[in-house]
Amino acid sequence: MNICFAPCPVVFDLDGTLIDSVPDIHACVNAVLRLHGVAPLTLDQVRGFVGGGVDLLWRRVIGTTALPVEAHRDLVASFMTRYHDATGLTRLYPNVAEALGILADRGYPLGLCTNKPLGPTRAILDHFGIAQLFGAVVGGDSLPQRKPDPAPLRAAFAGLGADPDRLRGVYVGDSEFDEECASNTGVPFLLFTRGYRKTPVEQMTHHGTFDDFAHLPLLVEETSAVG
Repeated sequence: MNICFAPCPVVFDLDGTLIDSVPDIHACVNAVLRLHGVAPLTLDQVRGFVGGGVDLLWRRVIGTTALPVEAHRDLVASFMTRYHDATGLTRLYPNVAEALGILADRGYPLGLCTNKPLGPTRAILDHFGIAQLFGAVVGGDSLPQRKPDPAPLRAAFAGLGADPDRLRGVYVGDSEFDEECASNTGVPFLLFTRGYRKTPVEQMTHHGTFDDFAHLPLLVEETSAVG
């Protein structure tokens, strides 16, 4: 049993959890495709490619188009020049800022663990004025490993002062990557059901689900109390 009491660290995924960033990702992907004379992808296609980081995103894009595999590095570089500051189409999910504020006011140390590169991650946190709420931010390029490897999530908890030998905390995410990462790390997982997952909720392992961030503070409190 993983029992923890406030202030229990709470770490969040970013894309599909706190923010809906697919419209910006979609726009940047299609801008690169246009340069190569490739037909644009739909929003739903790109949404299905999100979650494993930029490298995996472009492996999936290449696999769907006629682009050569050996162009992967150049395509990623071209994408990143556009994506680094792409915030205009991205939105916080409803009640995210309020829920984060409530948790912070109640003494929960907050962190972020995402497969998004650190530069765009910090840009989006600054854009929405919530960067100061997070005591630890781990991006997809912060370590050699990425989710679902437990190393990035463990690093986020360590940045919040958690004891690595007796890890206590809660991870909040939306996808299969997050589910597996929480399991690999040994912490409870709370599933936001309006994100980018592909698996039915009932087939995923979690300690609780929510579709509105207004419900999250109570869910965190309950999960912290019983593990």
